[in-house]
Amino acid sequence: MRHIQDHRISRRDFLRLSGTGLAAAGLGSLVGACGGGSQQELEMWWWGEQEAKGLKGWLEQSISMYRKKNGVNVTTNLQDTGDVIPGFQRASAANRAPDIQFFWNGIYHMESVWQGYVEPLNGLVPAELRKSSNATVLSVYNGKQYRLGWYAVPLMWMYNKEMFDKAGLNADAPPKTWDSMLDACDSLKSKGITPITGGLKDGYWGEWWMGHGLGQNLDAPADAARLFTGDLSWTEPRYYDHWSRLEQMWKSNYINENMNSIDLYPGIDLFNTEKGAMTQVVGPLVPQTLSTLGTEKVGLMVFPVFGEGKMAGRPIADAQGLGISSQSANKEGAAKFLEFLHTDERVQALWKQVHQLPADSTWDGSVVSDPVIKEIWQRWMHGDNVAYISNLIPTLFWNDAMFVNSQKIVSGDFTGEQAGEKAESIAEKWRKENPDFVKRYNKWINDLTL
Repeated sequence: MRHIQDHRISRRDFLRLSGTGLAAAGLGSLVGACGGGSQQELEMWWWGEQEAKGLKGWLEQSISMYRKKNGVNVTTNLQDTGDVIPGFQRASAANRAPDIQFFWNGIYHMESVWQGYVEPLNGLVPAELRKSSNATVLSVYNGKQYRLGWYAVPLMWMYNKEMFDKAGLNADAPPKTWDSMLDACDSLKSKGITPITGGLKDGYWGEWWMGHGLGQNLDAPADAARLFTGDLSWTEPRYYDHWSRLEQMWKSNYINENMNSIDLYPGIDLFNTEKGAMTQVVGPLVPQTLSTLGTEKVGLMVFPVFGEGKMAGRPIADAQGLGISSQSANKEGAAKFLEFLHTDERVQALWKQVHQLPADSTWDGSVVSDPVIKEIWQRWMHGDNVAYISNLIPTLFWNDAMFVNSQKIVSGDFTGEQAGEKAESIAEKWRKENPDFVKRYNKWINDLTL
């Protein structure tokens, strides 16, 4: 696995840059020409080297092997982080899209689906592979799947076992309930240890908090979508409960006091330099922490349960993915190349060469020797997991509610209830400004309930 340097340009920026439509986007920054003009050549635009160091070498080797075997060459363009979504949409608006495109999950590719830019994989890729690639239900719209999973990006909490020992806690049994979480924080604080580290200046920590916390009071990802279509209301206490819990944590001085003055990754760095006992994290960051602190010090946990929804207490799984442009002149050829990337040999090489957990459920994770990484594979990616609900959030809500709410709670300007009121007002504004997207969300809900 790998560092995520460019991931500091967050998902909100990806969406802000792409907008909700490309008619007025301008076409001056298009990169490359349209792929698929020949049956002997495909064009692929991708992202991932920025967080999965070594992925480029794996992809180059895969292309070389495929060319020797099938006589088909694949040209590639590694996209800048901020251009993944808008670059593909600009190219599609100009009818110059590549054959194969990298896609983040949920709304990050679904907007392109709704604009007709992405080809459904049903009928192109075998159903068995569509399922085993673990693209998650957030890649399905109107009964059709638009991505294959590629490599894993689960979300979790890390804790420092040595600090737990110092505080008299059981380092092999991290908190599972909210009460036990509060007790653990009290014990850590009494020993002069900051219980939780985080950084909210750029707002992104608030995305992760909502992703972990809101899900506790949802029965399915569809419930998150219903908060935007108006079928459910953010002003109901269960839907702003996670913000009330953040208020409780902050007022109890369980989080580093400079939280609103530092960004997401410096907040995680506080954990890596042993200035706090627990932090939110994504799977790709864990290997760096293991390298810094040592495997014996690092434990993983699911966010402790306070909610009553069916999603509470379950690990969150997600995956990066690849799809096919609706403009490709060689969709069948593109599908065959994607299938090749999911052959046993290529999936094994993804782990051996890049040290990256494949998303594929068919991969034998027994080759993983590190106990922490093995736990990620077994529990987060192949246990009783749930989808990452923050992938459902409209752009406007990111900018005007989700990030703002956490920051204002920490600054003392909002209570949890006021955060719920703010969220509802922004959801109402979004519905008024985007009636077409509201209709799309309502259709999407049918797939999210599967």
